[in-house]
Amino acid sequence: MRQGLSLGVSQHLALTPQLQQSIRLLQLSTLELSQEIDQMLQDNPFLEQDSAEQGFEEALQAERVLQQQAEVQAERTDEFEWQPANDTATVTTTDTPANDTTPDTASEASITDDWEGEGSHEVAADDAEWGNDAPARNNNNESGEVDATSLSAEHISLQDHLHRQAASVRLGDEDRAALMFLIESLNDDGYLADSFEDLAESLGATTLEDVEELVQRFTLALKLLHHMEPAGVGARDLSECLTLQLVHPAAVTANHTANGQVALSICKQPLDLLARRDTKRLAILCQCSSDDVKEAIGLIARLDPKPGRRFADVERNIIVPDVIVIASGRGAHIKFKATLNPTVMPRLKVHDIYAQALKGGKSDSHAALQGRLQEARWFIKNIQQRFDTILRVSNAIVERQRNFFAHGALAMRPLVLREIADELGLHESTISRVTTAKYMSTPYGTFELKYFFGSALNTETGGNASSTAVRALIGQFIAAEDRKKPLSDNAIADMLKEQGIECARRTVAKYREALRIAPTHLRKAL
Repeated sequence: MRQGLSLGVSQHLALTPQLQQSIRLLQLSTLELSQEIDQMLQDNPFLEQDSAEQGFEEALQAERVLQQQAEVQAERTDEFEWQPANDTATVTTTDTPANDTTPDTASEASITDDWEGEGSHEVAADDAEWGNDAPARNNNNESGEVDATSLSAEHISLQDHLHRQAASVRLGDEDRAALMFLIESLNDDGYLADSFEDLAESLGATTLEDVEELVQRFTLALKLLHHMEPAGVGARDLSECLTLQLVHPAAVTANHTANGQVALSICKQPLDLLARRDTKRLAILCQCSSDDVKEAIGLIARLDPKPGRRFADVERNIIVPDVIVIASGRGAHIKFKATLNPTVMPRLKVHDIYAQALKGGKSDSHAALQGRLQEARWFIKNIQQRFDTILRVSNAIVERQRNFFAHGALAMRPLVLREIADELGLHESTISRVTTAKYMSTPYGTFELKYFFGSALNTETGGNASSTAVRALIGQFIAAEDRKKPLSDNAIADMLKEQGIECARRTVAKYREALRIAPTHLRKAL
């Protein structure tokens, strides 16, 4: 085999470390970005966070805009509450997450891309601070106003609430310790998910006598726990939780009726019958009339299947918007503009003293430090590019969905990622990263940027309707329905057809489930 040399020309894309970092920062959420910045501040000595109180008035202005938008949203009369389809809405009027399940059987649970950027370019070694508009991120609120995070930090947990009640009960040391242990063993919903034997083994009980003694003390402590507030706390399953609320001393007078006795009897039956509202079967099992069963189900519907949920820490559910939409003008001349939320923008800069000390150094150690200095500069540049890209995409969304910001979800127009990508000269994967886990505050609430993208449905006039607008229209239809004769999916499809929107029954069912609205037989008022 003869060896030789040849020349060839080829093109390939090289993902430099700087580009890889830029892609990763772009897809991070606000919380994840904050954690990344904290880690970088610890690892890189050339990076520091300016604590000067600059741009404080801008932050207050942003906070006032958010407050005004919250007040506007609260005053709107077209907001409706719908019962979730996949949780305990069939037996309660409280809203719970769609995927939450109680610690019992399945029947009870049924009740219950590469970034292309904007082209390669050189970045000057500019050590100036970026993010001057953002105030220092600290806990000192000089305006005297209390934010939601501060309020949520003062919440009382379920365990604290129960410990205060237990302090007023006279018990021996061992019985009190058993009661305290049960309180600490409750989950966030207020249920005792572990058996007494498992709890005893977790305390180190090995012999049968020790286990039996602990089980006996746990049994006594659980009886005391069942008499505490909130009613239903300490239940082992949903059936017991509902029963405890029906016989709780605070509600025994109100439930001491024939309906209350029927409700107790229903809670002893398989809960899948209650989930399906099978009144005929329940009437046979409870040996009463269907009317009594319907009234008893109405009584059960006022109970709370998750009594501990009201004490949950709400801080983890707070969404801080990355972008704020501000309206200017009135009437036909109203304009909307997206601005970055200054409270989420980090204020980073290169440490001036360290950077000056490296000038003129020629040793190997200086070369390594020069690499860390360049790393800090690139990090600041990538953070800046991240927020600039978010702002560009947000303004493009605001421009295309202007009718939504003026009139609400019913005026949403069809929009796909490719349209924004073509307009801004970016790749669709970049738009996907920007719109994931990034939120926009609007006069109608705070939404993820992906909310403004929706597929198109054909209309009789040959135009297109946004799937988001169709979902909102379905919600309005159901909110205005007769609860005694709720609308079926076929009926909703016919109503949409009357509006000129072609939507199949299966599509209606999919949109209804996306809105967490129960099916027809579960929405029917008894």
